Amino acid sequence: MTAERTGSSTSRVRVEVDGRELELSNLDKVLYPGVGFTKGEVIDYYTRASEVLLPHLRDRPLTRIRYPNGVDAPSFFEKNAPAGTPDWVRLERLPAPGSTKGREKLDYVVADDLPTLVWLANLAALELHTPQWRVGEPPDLLVVDLDPGSPAALPECSVVAVRMRDRLADDGIASYPKTSGKKGMQLCCPVAGTQSADLVSAYAKRIAEELEHDDPKLVTSKMAKRLRPGKVFIDWSQNNAAKTTVAPYSLRAQATPTVSTPLTWPEVEEAADGIPGVVRQFSSAEVLARIEEYGDLMADLIDGGPELPG
Repeated sequence: MTAERTGSSTSRVRVEVDGRELELSNLDKVLYPGVGFTKGEVIDYYTRASEVLLPHLRDRPLTRIRYPNGVDAPSFFEKNAPAGTPDWVRLERLPAPGSTKGREKLDYVVADDLPTLVWLANLAALELHTPQWRVGEPPDLLVVDLDPGSPAALPECSVVAVRMRDRLADDGIASYPKTSGKKGMQLCCPVAGTQSADLVSAYAKRIAEELEHDDPKLVTSKMAKRLRPGKVFIDWSQNNAAKTTVAPYSLRAQATPTVSTPLTWPEVEEAADGIPGVVRQFSSAEVLARIEEYGDLMADLIDGGPELPG
């Protein structure tokens, strides 16, 4: 990335990213006031994480959550491409079920490359959420959200994650754990990409119900919040075609710049055994160090997997 200052020293910088010219603004603006983390640091994080992040965004229409004045100020969801989108950004016009503005279709941004990722970070699009399918294809991912109801927390999520891993393995389905970056965890499973979202969702629900039946004191598969205290809710509904899940390596809008972080199964097993601090909501700096150590722990998601049992 090459840079050239325009205007004042802190207002705008013109940069070249992989042959594309972008104008970045207000790089010193603090977006995480609790720790003084700036927009420039957000852009730096996404640039440095791009090698492992971009494969998980490629060909998937993005829902962004933007925080133009930082995580303590109002935010907004954005699906449609904003005004002023550069002509080199890939857009896909797709159906928009549940659009709050009543639109049948929207022009979704697809982040296939580093210039688009940097452009989004400059818009303070802190959180990047994707569906379980690629443009024009059936779902190639099965995702479940493990949402702990207090006083349950990450240790309880880890117990449920290990059990779910083992149950899915019985059907030949591999699963890969990550933190949500907020309070819970998620399991991501590559599937064949030949079956409908309804089938994937029904399968995830069936497995969740089995785990609830086996241990109803720890697990619930039901949406009702009154049933969740002290339990881990297995949210199988993430596989609905209209839903999205935070992408691996995406920042989250918390008090500190936490990240939805891929984990190793030995880490999750240790957390399930009660070893404290092994699984936690990791910071952006910790995640960059983990990328250096592990590479992409979720690389196997990219190429798909087996068909689900009927």
